[in-house]
Amino acid sequence: MHSLAITPNDPWRYLGHDVYSVSSSPSDSCEDSLLNDGPAVLLVHGFGASTDHWRHNIPALARTYEVHAIDLLGFGRSAKPSNLNYGGDLWKEQVVAYVKERIRRPTVIVGNSLGGYAALAAGAALESESAGVVLLNAAGYFSDEKLVQKPTNLNSRLRQMIGVGLSRDVLVKWLIYPLMQRLIFENLRRPGVIRSTLQQVYIDPTNVDDDLVESIRRPSLDPGAFQVFRKVFQARGLQGKPIDELFIDLQAPLLLLWGNSDPWLRNAKAKQEKFRLFARKASLEFKEVLLNAGHCPHDEVPDRVNEEMLVWLKG
Repeated sequence: MHSLAITPNDPWRYLGHDVYSVSSSPSDSCEDSLLNDGPAVLLVHGFGASTDHWRHNIPALARTYEVHAIDLLGFGRSAKPSNLNYGGDLWKEQVVAYVKERIRRPTVIVGNSLGGYAALAAGAALESESAGVVLLNAAGYFSDEKLVQKPTNLNSRLRQMIGVGLSRDVLVKWLIYPLMQRLIFENLRRPGVIRSTLQQVYIDPTNVDDDLVESIRRPSLDPGAFQVFRKVFQARGLQGKPIDELFIDLQAPLLLLWGNSDPWLRNAKAKQEKFRLFARKASLEFKEVLLNAGHCPHDEVPDRVNEEMLVWLKG
């Protein structure tokens, strides 16, 4: 790893809220620099993470490319307002605005987990301004994976309508459920719990160090962090367009990088097959690489991820 500086960018606001980002790029004298004719690269973190999660990727990529990383609203050092509808559409629009307003050039958007969905959605929305999309164990759903449907028969619908009005359910909704959420949130942000969770998510826990744990714990202490936690979980998924529809809209090449032993991705093998199937149906130019890693391969096996991305970017 080399000594290129990762520096915070000048202040930028989206929807009137402060957004934190960092960047790094090669010097003009660097022989292998593609800064003038190559794309920029934007890194988008997953749930609970931040720009810090790209600590092993930015220096390697920035030898050759102009690299940015952004904290999504509600996470990291970005603002955590309570009046936003947190979900895929918000984060997609935030990423699109950042590319248009701050980078101002064709950009490859790289995303992990929740950030993978935001990267794909933004890449599709940017059309010709998107130079490519890289997905690392991306979250999201397909058209045939809709949320629970409303009851269709009369009795079931009546029970649902009556149930909403019961005082017991009101008590659960406005008192007991928020209290339970608060207890879960307080437990999840304990350093020991963060470390234990990461050690389950990483197949090789070598990089689960104090810096990583603190990078996740610190933002949870910010004002508004609990309200973001509540809203994200109450949203029942990322909302927004399903992945297969986004694939149809995408006009840029796609790289799929999978940590092949992901304990967080439900039905991981079937999910991977769906990505392949719908990428082919959309006639996308795509490449897929399976890695011996868990949910966050960019931090668990960064050398392999950096190598695959650099080869793909040059192609």
